[in-house]
Amino acid sequence: MTLYPGVALVTGAASGIGRATAVSFAHEGCLRIVICDQNPAGLDETRKLIAATNASADVLVQKVDVIQSSEITEAITSAVAKFGRLDYAINCAGIGNIAKRSTELAEDEFEKIFQINYRGCWLSSRAELKQMLQQEPLSTHDGRPGVRGAVVNIASQLGLVGRPTAPAYCSAKSAVIAMTRCDAIDYSKDNIRVNCICPGLIDTPMTHRDPEKLKAMTASLAIAPMDRWGTAQEVADACLFLCSSKASFIQGAALVVDGGYTIN
Repeated sequence: MTLYPGVALVTGAASGIGRATAVSFAHEGCLRIVICDQNPAGLDETRKLIAATNASADVLVQKVDVIQSSEITEAITSAVAKFGRLDYAINCAGIGNIAKRSTELAEDEFEKIFQINYRGCWLSSRAELKQMLQQEPLSTHDGRPGVRGAVVNIASQLGLVGRPTAPAYCSAKSAVIAMTRCDAIDYSKDNIRVNCICPGLIDTPMTHRDPEKLKAMTASLAIAPMDRWGTAQEVADACLFLCSSKASFIQGAALVVDGGYTIN
């Protein structure tokens, strides 16, 4: 029996960490997967990769803007109509930093970062939790007590430490960590696990989009003892672990996947 007999939903699934996570679910035997993003072309590529990885996987593709609560609700409603429930929710949708000091950062730039990186994550998590509250716990592969669902939010190492010219980004990711901890407390009694992951510098299209940002990030790699970029797959592995019954006693964690950046 697979570690993942339930239904997985991944936001931000058109590229990067979200894509790697969705494909990893298929690789590990999850046969019901919902992929969400604003980018239809990227979602179609992810769907093809899932099909190539596991031809038995049934994929539901949903175009979703995570700051529109109606679109999130519609995606989850469609997922439940097709698959009957929602067991693993991984909230990867987000944008990168706008590298400016507070006195240089415009209000609309601040708002954009918070709307997508924090509010979008909260709206997604809230809708997922509402569905999980309505369903019975899922049986596990090894007979351990199952849960009604597992939510994994993607925060950042920069939610734990500061860095130059990132006041809005660091604050938004800190908010994701705080939200995760509060939800973990509130929904433990409902047998739902809520955790987050704090990636470091990860080699994805988003981190390589702006040459100047890329140069600055590459320079900061030396801070991390492992002194290299992480991969989307390495973050996806952590997401799947936190969703599995192997993590049955992990609740409210901020799991750092950063090559040691935050310990140096």
